[in-house]
Amino acid sequence: MVGLPDEAFVLHAFEPAYGRADIAADLARRAREAADMLDGCRACPRDCEADRLTGATGVCRTGRYARVSSAFPHFGEESCLVGTHGSGTIFFSRCNLGCVFCQNADISQASAGELMGAGAIADIMLQLQEIGCHNINFVSPSHVVPQVLEAVAEAAPRGLRLPLVYNTNAYDSVETLRRLDGVVDIYMPDFKFWSPDSARRYCAAQDYPDRARAAFQEMHRQVGDLKWDRHGVARRGLLVRHLVMPGLLEESAAIFAFLAGEISPDTFVNVMGQYRPAHRVGPAAFGEVNRRLQRGGLESAYERARRAGLWRFDT
Repeated sequence: MVGLPDEAFVLHAFEPAYGRADIAADLARRAREAADMLDGCRACPRDCEADRLTGATGVCRTGRYARVSSAFPHFGEESCLVGTHGSGTIFFSRCNLGCVFCQNADISQASAGELMGAGAIADIMLQLQEIGCHNINFVSPSHVVPQVLEAVAEAAPRGLRLPLVYNTNAYDSVETLRRLDGVVDIYMPDFKFWSPDSARRYCAAQDYPDRARAAFQEMHRQVGDLKWDRHGVARRGLLVRHLVMPGLLEESAAIFAFLAGEISPDTFVNVMGQYRPAHRVGPAAFGEVNRRLQRGGLESAYERARRAGLWRFDT
């Protein structure tokens, strides 16, 4: 292993970002102002301008209240999030991206679960803390940031003290992310595509690469490189996921070069090899990705990541 020693990434004392006195005192105001964004919604890059305060919906088909599909201690996340007691995941329905190969389409593309107000989501967060989860992990939150802020504003005065994880597809508005500055501890974006053509074809968002690059820069500005406690459990920083797809290895290489050169060579990356055809992918549609990675594909991705200068990987 090259680069800084592990000790350089150890936090010997931790307080959640939202626990600071100045942030805690400001949470209610932030939540109110974020909720105002739902009037002519521009919470994510889709910029639908739907009046979600009155129940209208745009691409995400989510109105005033977030829909929670499930919440539980998750042991299938990265080891630095799972620890010994799991990551306290809260899955939101109706992702704002809509990838044609989504393996969780029953959640991301459908109105699964229950509509919940801020108090109910705060209750879940506190319950996950009570049973010992190491963090609160908001999955697919890009379209419900106002609702997340409302829930945090409710839960923090009631004793919430866990790190908050923003687990996103990276199709995020920088303006919206700035509202989370000093609230989110760990950003976990998935950088999916480098080229506009791939983004247009596979997730109907040609501007995804530009939006993702800007989002990564803002996230890293807020939290820096990933750091953990002395037990190896993540506490603060940027954790990047990248799903390696068949035929798109050069896009992976470009993403790794961006992370090492424009974000930080110490960026912690999970290079994922679990792609499989799902959802709308099949012999008759998107046939070029209707296969798993070829033998050695994941190893080739790691080789390109190391060549770019990255060295901190989830194993």
